[in-house]
Amino acid sequence: MRGGGAGACALPALRPGVDTPWTTVALLAGLHALSELPGRRRILGRLFGGSAPVGSGSFLPVLFAAVLLLPPAGAALAAVPAALLGHVDRSPGGVRRVWRAARTALAAAAASGAAALCGGPAVLAGPALPYALVPAGAAALAFSLVVTALDGGILATAERVPVRNAWRGLLAGSLGPHLVHGLAGLMTAVLWRSPYGPPAALLVLLPVYISSRVLAQYHREQGAHRSTIRALVQAVDIKDRYTRGHSERVGRASVLIARELGMDGERLEVLRFAGILHDVGKLGVPTRVLRKDGPLTPEERRVIELHPEYGHEIVRGIGFLGEARAAILHHHERLDGSGYPYGLAGRQIPEVARVVAVADAFDAMTSTRSYRRARPVPTAVEELKRCAGTQFDPRMVRALVRALERDGWETAATAATAVTAVTAVIADEPAVPAQPSRGRPGAPAPQDAAPAARHRRGG
Repeated sequence: MRGGGAGACALPALRPGVDTPWTTVALLAGLHALSELPGRRRILGRLFGGSAPVGSGSFLPVLFAAVLLLPPAGAALAAVPAALLGHVDRSPGGVRRVWRAARTALAAAAASGAAALCGGPAVLAGPALPYALVPAGAAALAFSLVVTALDGGILATAERVPVRNAWRGLLAGSLGPHLVHGLAGLMTAVLWRSPYGPPAALLVLLPVYISSRVLAQYHREQGAHRSTIRALVQAVDIKDRYTRGHSERVGRASVLIARELGMDGERLEVLRFAGILHDVGKLGVPTRVLRKDGPLTPEERRVIELHPEYGHEIVRGIGFLGEARAAILHHHERLDGSGYPYGLAGRQIPEVARVVAVADAFDAMTSTRSYRRARPVPTAVEELKRCAGTQFDPRMVRALVRALERDGWETAATAATAVTAVTAVIADEPAVPAQPSRGRPGAPAPQDAAPAARHRRGG
């Protein structure tokens, strides 16, 4: 049905007597199709930013130039070749290409019509700016609306996404990029109609195209990074049911602390990675030890205390983690030197590790587990303050307190399975009990419903 609609949009260009600018249609259609070739050719793909292909519309400025320069039928025709040539990741490839061609042609025709209603051709023929911004904006809005309607419809029908969720976020996510592409298309169209003609427009498009490919490669790399981290975290959550969801919250708390300390965007991302992956070393700890309900033996405790080193080995080769690897290795070190694995003290402990240590302990105390209730946030904060200077860096504790006062904190239950008579507690909580004397095994936490031995579970 959508293919028929796209065909109906293009048919007027083929009728006898219609003055269709076939040369412009062919040039723009060919140029738009050419932008898809790097994704389908290994050498070109590496030259322009990686071999992973980008789908149709990866270089929309050409399409928006067609929208502004051509009537709706011509714009629809210019959109088809690139859509048919573009790479598809899922089968059936032929059906998906046809769907994509129909979707893009319909959106281009609607955008061209919207631009014409706002005086697009007349504006381009005369003084272009700022009047040409109106048809360009109308074209981008119409294009986004049609794409959103069709994408949501296919999600609701073919992908069985609930109707209430099918269109959620689609328009907001597409309108901004389409407005930017529309402005680049407007610049191309203005030059195309200028005395300098199409060659000048092509020269302007080249650096824009290279920049778009580099940006697309960056986003692909970021997506690969997120996928890697997600896979590791899921593996940890499957193995240790007691701390499910803990890693994401430690990442969020680490970012709160880092932002309060004035760290820049790149380090904020590093701290987020560090918090999320701080317990990845649990993958090297036997499951029977992680899930043991009772107190740990000294030997089992030593095995648990190896998880930072296991984690560091797991992520050693993941270059984009940077400083996060040091946080994974040292987040159980203590300021007084009594932590593990190396007994570092004070400033010997990397700054990122001192941030994650506070975030880790805070979430451990404020999360409900199967073996004890969560502590209220004010109680957890007081415990962190009490242990500042011995277990935690006071600067990090103060930063977290300020961030909590400003942003608050949403606690969550992390226990996936109820376990009765559990007497295990994780090491992330401050190892100093509420009494003045330092941690003796079996000392109860005053907020817990039952006595709990302070064994280092590393959660």
